[in-house]
Amino acid sequence: MLGKTYDSQVCSIARALEVVGERWSLLIIRDALFAGSTRYSDFQRSLGIATNILKDRLDSFVDAGIMQRHQYSEQPGLYEYVLTEKGRDLAPSLIALTEWGDRWSAPDGPPILYSHTVCNSAISHETVCASCGRVDDPAEVQARPGPGMSADRLELMAKLMAGRS
Repeated sequence: MLGKTYDSQVCSIARALEVVGERWSLLIIRDALFAGSTRYSDFQRSLGIATNILKDRLDSFVDAGIMQRHQYSEQPGLYEYVLTEKGRDLAPSLIALTEWGDRWSAPDGPPILYSHTVCNSAISHETVCASCGRVDDPAEVQARPGPGMSADRLELMAKLMAGRS
């Protein structure tokens, strides 16, 4: 079984996977974002997920600040799970993942289409250069160390890059 942490990785993708990388996680967030699901029963009915796993995922989202738990009934004690700004900020990632799935895993065409509620136009995710605009070829994207990279990881990256020259 894979662990939940990527301690050896100094990478925001790895850190994000620690929060949303478990099975069912992105589907729960998808339903909260795009289907308006907020109640435990909504998620359970929509996904058919085991109740213990659903409880664990929702609790972990609350702990991570992706969702807030709001009680809507005292007898019995029932709760809604509402996305926070941090949770809503996952929307572009899910749209990008959907586009990849539409291209490579949807032989009959896209099963879901996203549209803008204001004008009803199609929504898409694009990689954009801050200076000259859109980037069409992923080979044009370069990963460089950022301010959060530790000195020892910078040294390791420099050695790896020198070996490619």
